Amino acid sequence: MSTVLTIGSGKGGVGKTTAVANLAVALAAAGEKVVCIDGDIGLRNLDVIMGLENRIVYDLVDVVEGRCRLRQAMIRDKHLPELYLIPAAQTRDKSAVSPSDMVRLCDELRGEYDWILIDSPAGIERGFKNAIAPADRVVVVTNPEVSAVRDADRVIGILEAEEKDTPSLVINRLNPAMVKRHDMLSADDVVDLLAVKVIGIVPEDDDVIVAANRGTPVALDPKSRAGQAFRNIAQRLKGVDVPFMALDDQGNLWQRLFAGRK
Repeated sequence: MSTVLTIGSGKGGVGKTTAVANLAVALAAAGEKVVCIDGDIGLRNLDVIMGLENRIVYDLVDVVEGRCRLRQAMIRDKHLPELYLIPAAQTRDKSAVSPSDMVRLCDELRGEYDWILIDSPAGIERGFKNAIAPADRVVVVTNPEVSAVRDADRVIGILEAEEKDTPSLVINRLNPAMVKRHDMLSADDVVDLLAVKVIGIVPEDDDVIVAANRGTPVALDPKSRAGQAFRNIAQRLKGVDVPFMALDDQGNLWQRLFAGRK
């Protein structure tokens, strides 16, 4: 059965698009058929992180406005044959796509793909409403910093008002050394503030930037700790019970924290 998974954030710059690319890669590498939709009209970036920016001919708005068939806008990933991208339009008005357009598009894809991942624009404007309209599940990405958590809380409130199921949470770019020095919120702090289930904690990892610049998501790197975290999240999305990684010497804390929150 197909699942439409929308990945959003309240604040820009928390690594949401990177999370979409890496979860898509991790799911496809695990044998799932995956298509990503970049819902960020005017500010597309998912194509760059996936290394597909030079292959774009048609985009999401072209499909919606009937200039091409859906299949024509789908770009096959360079590394994984069961992974596709539908890019956002670079220069169009955000009003070019409506929530009903997104529902119709996803309904057309549901029969062929196991996972349809939608990269939602940051914030709560029109693009966010488009992205959540067809969603079966929503993941909210935040960093362990007060402003990002506050904005994530607002997004969670809107999702509840829209009668979507309670979203899952990914805490991205957590630095155990800073947590230990009390210079960064801990995972426990973030969970207490947001009161939603954490599906993954991604540690700070320089490999993420290097991988994004190369257009090869870090989930393809077997040596990267962030890559492993994204692969673990993909397994949890599929319903597999994967223990949380030990992060530095805080490992026992994370294990205790999340053992009690399943």
